[in-house]
Amino acid sequence: MNTMTTTNEAISVLAVDDEPKILRLIANHLTEFGFKVLLALNGNEAIHQASLHHPQVVVLDLTMPEMDGFETLTRLREWYTDPVIILSATDQEEEKVRALDLGADDYVTKPFRTGELAARIRAAVRRVDRLEESTDKTEPKINVGTFEIDLAARLVYKNNEEIRLTRTEYDLLRTLAINSGKVMTHQQLLQAVWGPEYREETEYLRTFVKQIRRKLENDPTRPKQILTEPGVGYRLVVIT
Repeated sequence: MNTMTTTNEAISVLAVDDEPKILRLIANHLTEFGFKVLLALNGNEAIHQASLHHPQVVVLDLTMPEMDGFETLTRLREWYTDPVIILSATDQEEEKVRALDLGADDYVTKPFRTGELAARIRAAVRRVDRLEESTDKTEPKINVGTFEIDLAARLVYKNNEEIRLTRTEYDLLRTLAINSGKVMTHQQLLQAVWGPEYREETEYLRTFVKQIRRKLENDPTRPKQILTEPGVGYRLVVIT
């Protein structure tokens, strides 16, 4: 589990790219922004480095030989729950959705300004810190019918079995749960979970809701608890 990050602490970042020149460029710029940077030239090395050092954020290139970014992300998400930011040379919607669907938290298109990447990394860490700060000791569990959220432990159970969620998935589910019965607009959810700079990223929201439904709803194609309010947002319904 990560400790709280303050402005005086260096955020640890694992940068993964198969092109050494690009990797060195990313490392140099992120170091200038005050990050502690680890490097990996391929997917296998990335998984090894992540398991050894458990960085606070992974910045992962999609286009790599042997094990591409999608496979690396899939294998990371078997155990790594902290933010993963995807780097890609294309801005294709299908690729972005696939990456988010596999558990990425953010997506940056090359070429990018290093200041933008640094801002995205800091935003991802702020989300983690905000989630840890918001742990509710007074109401440790929310039972919403077919699944239960343990707020104190930040765990989710369905049929008494733990369901693994990424930090972003959990944060979104928690936001819906503590406002159960209320319609939460797209903008409210995006600001609460991702921050004000993401208020227009409705595609992120749709993809993460889809992910949560797939993990928690009995029939994700016909959800009964996480409902869509067309053109407005989403609402979590408690089934008694």
